[in-house]
Amino acid sequence: MARLSRAQLQEQNRAKVLAAAEEEFAERGFRDAKIDSIAERAGLTRGAVYSNFPGKRALYFSVLAALADRAPAPPRAEPGRTARAALGAFARAWLAPLPLAAEERHGPARLGLDLMPTIVADDRVQPPFAQLMKVEAILLGLALERLRPAAGRQVRLAESVLTTLHGASRLAAAAPGFVDPFNVVSACEHAAGLDLADAWPPPHLPYAPRARPDDAPWSPPPAVDALRGEPVDLAGDGVVAVLGLHRLEAVEEAVRAARPADQVTAVLVTGDPDELGPLARLTVTELSRRLRRAFPESAWPRLRLVHDERGTVAAAAGVPAAGDGTESAVRVAAGRVIARAEGRGAGHAAASADGGAPDTAAPSHRTGGTRPMDGPPRP
Repeated sequence: MARLSRAQLQEQNRAKVLAAAEEEFAERGFRDAKIDSIAERAGLTRGAVYSNFPGKRALYFSVLAALADRAPAPPRAEPGRTARAALGAFARAWLAPLPLAAEERHGPARLGLDLMPTIVADDRVQPPFAQLMKVEAILLGLALERLRPAAGRQVRLAESVLTTLHGASRLAAAAPGFVDPFNVVSACEHAAGLDLADAWPPPHLPYAPRARPDDAPWSPPPAVDALRGEPVDLAGDGVVAVLGLHRLEAVEEAVRAARPADQVTAVLVTGDPDELGPLARLTVTELSRRLRRAFPESAWPRLRLVHDERGTVAAAAGVPAAGDGTESAVRVAAGRVIARAEGRGAGHAAASADGGAPDTAAPSHRTGGTRPMDGPPRP
């Protein structure tokens, strides 16, 4: 038998550590799990564990992300859903894996119960997680807007629904048996009737960047759209926004300012790919599964999310040292970068480049903001 290469051996050891850690976390929970026990389960040394993962929290996030990645793809939603039906389906998809009674809090069902306490325990993890929640709300809001484009911006509604569902998750962990899933689903369905006077004015930052003209070849590496779980061609015309995990909410600026024919891609980068990278993958994967269950494909946001933990896409876009605070964007046309911007508001600047404000920034008579990029023009 041929000897394994160094890279193959490392990959094999990493898989052993992940499998052992999954068992350890399922039996003991995050707090009581021990690295020495994980190493023993894997048949490796403690040092071998740390050579693959910088710490227990990074390992825990990686286990949850791997579980989400290998879960069977849920069925796609039927076309023609209403916002009420979609929010009910979204809530049911959210609640389905939760252990809602004390007797269910063992084995694999308990694996995710320590996620929120683990995040709350570290101030360094909270800012990127808050931004990941912002992205969840933006994507859910955009999907609702595509179902009913005349309703205006729906991100505040999405935030309210997500607050309800996250609260249900915390109570399922802290007070097993208290959460009634039928009541939670009903509350989310009725939320579709709320009018929260939502609005999205274009950014008016005192030092907002202006996109500067450019003429550079655009040769992006292969990438995967994490929302749809499929390879994506980044070479098409549109806007590519490179966003660090502290600046993810800026994706809405690019989406709202883009023209109808633009393809908008958000490239997620981080200065801590070993720990925050898996947390980002976990969040996006779980959101994708819930959207798939709740919204027909025609209502999915016209936005692609690409995890770029090693910075290869960012480097192709001219951002060689991407980190959690990165905010940079380019406009691409005919295989070339024709404009670029950096700093707060970069996505909006690049999306608005090359000829004035796009049609999608037309004022909305209802919200006082801008009409959804994904919906048809309002009368």
